[in-house]
Formats: sequence, C-alpha cells, structure tokens
Amino acid sequence: MAEKVAVEASDHSAAGDEAAVIARIRAGEPEAYAHLVRAHTRIAHRTAVLLGAGADAEDVVQVAFLKAYQSLERFREGAAFRPWLLRIVANETKNTVRAAGRLLAAVEQEAALMPAKLPLTDSVDPAAAVLASERRSLLLTALEELGDEHRQVVTYRYLLELDEAETAEALGWPRGTVKSRLSRALRRLELLLGRLGVEGGEGSDGHT
Repeated sequence: MAEKVAVEASDHSAAGDEAAVIARIRAGEPEAYAHLVRAHTRIAHRTAVLLGAGADAEDVVQVAFLKAYQSLERFREGAAFRPWLLRIVANETKNTVRAAGRLLAAVEQEAALMPAKLPLTDSVDPAAAVLASERRSLLLTALEELGDEHRQVVTYRYLLELDEAETAEALGWPRGTVKSRLSRALRRLELLLGRLGVEGGEGSDGHT
C-alpha cells in the first residue's frame, strides 16, 4: 500500500511539473518544451515502432513533437501530456505507414528488447519457461491477426504499459470501451494461441 501511495504521489508530482512547464511555454518560454521532449521521446519512439512506423519511427516522433508543440494552446489544462502526445504519434504513424506487413516486423523488433507482458494463462509446469521464446514468437503472430482496434488496445495497455486511464486518453475512447475491447482482444488471443498450439491458449470451452 505504501509503495502504491508513493507511486501515485510521484505521478501527481510529475503531472504538476509538466503543467508548470506547459504554463511556461504558453507564457513565452518555448525553450521549456525541451523538458517534455526529453521526458517522452523514448515512449513516443516505442509507440511509433509498435504501431508500424519501422525505419520512419524517428521521423514520426519528430513530426509528432512538432505538431504537439503547435497544438499546445489547445491542450486541455489538467490533462496528462503523455497519452495526448501518444495519440498524436499514433495518428502520425498511420499517415506514414505504407505497407500493412510492416507492423508484424516492427512488433518483433520491439519484442526482442522487452519481454511480453500480456496476461495470458501460463502453465504451472516449470518446464514451460523453456518455451518462452517460442511462445513470444507465436504471441506476436497471433497479435497480428487481431483487428486494428484490438491490436491497438493490447499494444497500449500491455506492450507500452499505459494504465487504463492513459490508454483511454491515448486512444480517445471511454474507459468502458477500453475494458470491453481489451477483454475481447485477450479472449481472441487465447483462441488464436490455442490454434497455434500454445499451451495455455485453449478456447473458451477449455479444449485444445
């Protein structure tokens, strides 16, 4: 509980700091924007990669930061900057991506840098750890089979590790929509993994 309170306090402090930075920018200190760029470049780049920007990810991020700066007067006071920025990154990525097949390659590239954290059922057998690499590859294949909305909500919620509120803000959806689409996406992933022969990926009736 103490750790949770500390994290929440840190989040509130960060939000307060960013609000102060945005106020400075609006007051005529454009150089203060560098603080926001430094704080969010990494996750902005990861978002662009995961959504399929590929080799254009760096350009996407630069354009997104420029558009965010140009739109800062319309930024809602008191809102979180990160999900708002990621929404711009996502829109810019859509404008940049030219081949549908690039998404899978991009996700595979990112997956090599971090473990999959989707809440899928794992076997209690310790030997299942040996299959981690194979499971990750099959998971990414299954993720590509999802529709755009389901793939996006899984990507934001678990690969980018945004919380529910941030995911809703980044996607422009109500929180209830995030919950329902995420639930359906995870059920669909379970079915797909079952068809791919992944242990713990049975369908809803429990059969392989």
